[in-house]
Amino acid sequence: MNIQNLKLALQNEPKFRYKQAWQAVFKDLIGNWNENTTLPKNLREKLNQTVPLEIKAEVFGSKHSKAIKALLELEDGNKIETVLLQHNDDRNTVCVSSQVGCALGCKFCATGKMGFKRNLTASEIISQVLFFTRYLKQNHPNSRISNIVFMGMGEPFLNYDNVMEAVKIINDPECFNIGARHISISTSGIVEGINKFAKESLQLNLAISLHAPNDQLRAQLMPIDRKYPLEEVMEAVEKYVENKSRQVMFEYLMIENINDGEKEARELAELMRHPLYVVNLIRYNPTGVFKPSPASRMIKFKNTLLRAGVKTTQRQGFGTDINAACGQLAGKKKQNNE
Repeated sequence: MNIQNLKLALQNEPKFRYKQAWQAVFKDLIGNWNENTTLPKNLREKLNQTVPLEIKAEVFGSKHSKAIKALLELEDGNKIETVLLQHNDDRNTVCVSSQVGCALGCKFCATGKMGFKRNLTASEIISQVLFFTRYLKQNHPNSRISNIVFMGMGEPFLNYDNVMEAVKIINDPECFNIGARHISISTSGIVEGINKFAKESLQLNLAISLHAPNDQLRAQLMPIDRKYPLEEVMEAVEKYVENKSRQVMFEYLMIENINDGEKEARELAELMRHPLYVVNLIRYNPTGVFKPSPASRMIKFKNTLLRAGVKTTQRQGFGTDINAACGQLAGKKKQNNE
């Protein structure tokens, strides 16, 4: 649903019509304007022509976890992926994409192999949340989306304005009404974006895709490190914490014999010397290049961090069998291993 087109279509209508249309889309969750009874018939016909509500998507369900992946087709034919994670405690998290493809080329990420095509508009970001809101209404009517994570395709801080416009709509009580503290944005370390994010009034969550405790290794895995080395990223994060007094999550993919040794664990512990820093260990989900760390190495790595006093969590695995797990989104039906 294109929000700008909706505004244009209703610009000559009384102001209350926009409010009615907004409620029909985001509260009543209609999929066609003819389902609405408050708008005049001629206006509904106009809106069906100019602002269609259909979201073209193909859905894939995981056999091994409560993960649902949707492949959405955009108006220009590009495709993006978004994932619904249904937790055992009744939380429902939507992992949204911010770009078609990604320019950063992280070696462990399927999206990076696509290259960068374009930024998503705020409406295209919102459509991902709207799709799964409708999905839950139809399949789990007593459930609602509780959390949003910008951890899908693309680098959110390279599409900053559209991402923040989408966030404000997601947070809007007249829209999805998802609290700011339940919205997380993950960045690979775009320093300007972190600095700008620190000035936002909303109390959003910041996550840093770290994946290595030193520049030499991180640059091999994430070329963006050459432009934004760890020292600059950590300085920006420290300023963010000083400004916001909010916890920061550092995501760390566990890749066998690459970044999961005792040496890397000790280096990471030194880097995490702040009470508001939390490390989230994630078992690498194969994209055809590396191998995931075995459970024994993950336990040893985690224990090294805990003994050093570092707050450490371990992410539950979701959707590996449908290529919907961390690093696997690639905007296509199947991930072809290289």
